[in-house]
Amino acid sequence: MFKKAVEAKSHQRLSGADRKKLKRTVRDRFPAASDADIDALFPPKAEITVAKFQNRVHVYAVEGGFPMFFDIDGRGTEIYPTVFALWKVPELLPVFMLKGGEVSRFIIGGADLMFPGISVPVQGLPSFLAGETWAVKVPGNPAPIAVGATTMSSAEALKAGLRGKALRITHHYHDVLWQVLLEVESVEGRYVPNAGFFEDVVFEDPALLQSGQASDSCEGSTDVSNGQRNGDDNIEVGENVDVTDVFDEANHASSSSKQIDVDNATAEEIIGGVGDLKVTDNVLSEDLNVQHTLSTEDVDALLDKCLLQALHTTIKDKDLPMPGSTLWANHVLPCRPSGITLDIKKSSHKKLSKWLQAKSSMGLISVKEDKYKKEVMLLSVNRNNVEYSSFKPEKRQVEKNDQISDHAANESRSNKVLDVAEIYKPSVHVNPIFASVGADTGNLYSASEATDIVFKYVEKENLVKPTDRSIVVLDPILCDALFKGAIKKGSRYPTEIHKKDLGAAFISRMQPHHIVTRGSESVVRKGALKAIQILTERRQGNKKVTKLSGMESFLIDAEALASELQKKFACSTSVTELPGKKGHEVLVQGGVIDDLAKHLIEQYGIPKRYIEVLDKTRR
Repeated sequence: MFKKAVEAKSHQRLSGADRKKLKRTVRDRFPAASDADIDALFPPKAEITVAKFQNRVHVYAVEGGFPMFFDIDGRGTEIYPTVFALWKVPELLPVFMLKGGEVSRFIIGGADLMFPGISVPVQGLPSFLAGETWAVKVPGNPAPIAVGATTMSSAEALKAGLRGKALRITHHYHDVLWQVLLEVESVEGRYVPNAGFFEDVVFEDPALLQSGQASDSCEGSTDVSNGQRNGDDNIEVGENVDVTDVFDEANHASSSSKQIDVDNATAEEIIGGVGDLKVTDNVLSEDLNVQHTLSTEDVDALLDKCLLQALHTTIKDKDLPMPGSTLWANHVLPCRPSGITLDIKKSSHKKLSKWLQAKSSMGLISVKEDKYKKEVMLLSVNRNNVEYSSFKPEKRQVEKNDQISDHAANESRSNKVLDVAEIYKPSVHVNPIFASVGADTGNLYSASEATDIVFKYVEKENLVKPTDRSIVVLDPILCDALFKGAIKKGSRYPTEIHKKDLGAAFISRMQPHHIVTRGSESVVRKGALKAIQILTERRQGNKKVTKLSGMESFLIDAEALASELQKKFACSTSVTELPGKKGHEVLVQGGVIDDLAKHLIEQYGIPKRYIEVLDKTRR
């Protein structure tokens, strides 16, 4: 699940209702969790954030802390605790105990858990059903190393002779999600544990370490960082040191070819630091839940710094005027420091419009409120302002990566150019014409190809009027192909037709189809191509919503488009199935009907004739 790095497409706080819903989901999903366990994982007064990834995975975390749960499908049906959550509440899940430390290296390598690697208790295999969530532990350590879902029930496992896959691992120690745990940074010098602080808790039992025995349950070396140097043995303790190798060599110094003498005080310090680590240690829990609360003055200063950083690096004069919501979502927020959540409501201004107007009164920017859209617009930037000229922007690696990813996304999209073509299939009316010239009646033809077929028949049968070369005389076969069933009873059939009308009349008697091609993907559908419909209407509270449907006809994924529009317009989006129809409807908060149509034309190459726009709010 977390074998490869995936970029989060959004990161936001949960509302009070969503927090309660998440806690209810956790209680229902994990009946063994008590109210105290839930409060330990999600402190009552702490903010909860959700990171949404491109693969639909949602990761829930305490703001300023560590991820606690992740939802595979984003709907709450497959929610799992992280390894760190299991460290805080070890009894949250039932566990499979591995037979030995040698099995753990395969789990940490990303393999699923097989039944032969499980240590079956004396009382027999515990009862479980397929799809249940279980954790994985190594012998002698209460800290789980992985979590996953069972692939079969216990009855099926016994019937299979305890062979095959037991647990599909969704998250394990040292995967990409674990790296997120280790990337939580210290704020204002406050201590946050690093990788070396955690390594030994997972695999090495402190009692075994103190007795000088080390297990081989993990793949690779175990790193300990002490920040000290032992001058006697020339070992830099501040560097990565393999604790297992240190103890093995210390116990076998007489027979080893390499004599390494580790200072007793240093070794005791290392052992003591590892031995003190306990899953239920209150001090560790407090450290891991470091929360950083910014004061109002700090938020104001951070807002100004992010705005100046954005004005220097990402906002160009050619992009102006710019809506305030776009300025906030696409420019100000990306400039905030890593690990910090920036909330305008916690500033002294309370609202985005008041903050921008305050900066305008200081002469840094020029803004104006759009009465129609009821939004503040950024009109210009005073680059001669003292505050602007005195600010030195930071060189941010993230911006460079973002530019590269944006360039790659644009390049990828440009490679998938949309091509729409109307094609036609011969019907029973025109089949004799095709058969007469030797054309296949089962093929699809473009309008020009179909016109060539009928004129080829005219030339073959010599139906051009001798006295007027622009007129075609209709023989019985061609007359039936063009007018049989279309002329009212009692009316006379035409005897001739003008050449300029012959092609259109012939095509109108064929079955219309269309072919849509985007990149290497192509699809042929019966009937005329239906246009994309964009509708804006008002809902309760005088709020505008924009609805988009019919995008599937142009090979556009509704979920991917909704995610893209959420970023572009800095608003919430949702996807629902159309009632009684095939396809989906994308709902965008706000009146963005014109911008949305422009986005479809510029980014997806949708021809204007295939976009129908209806704004009910302007009536």
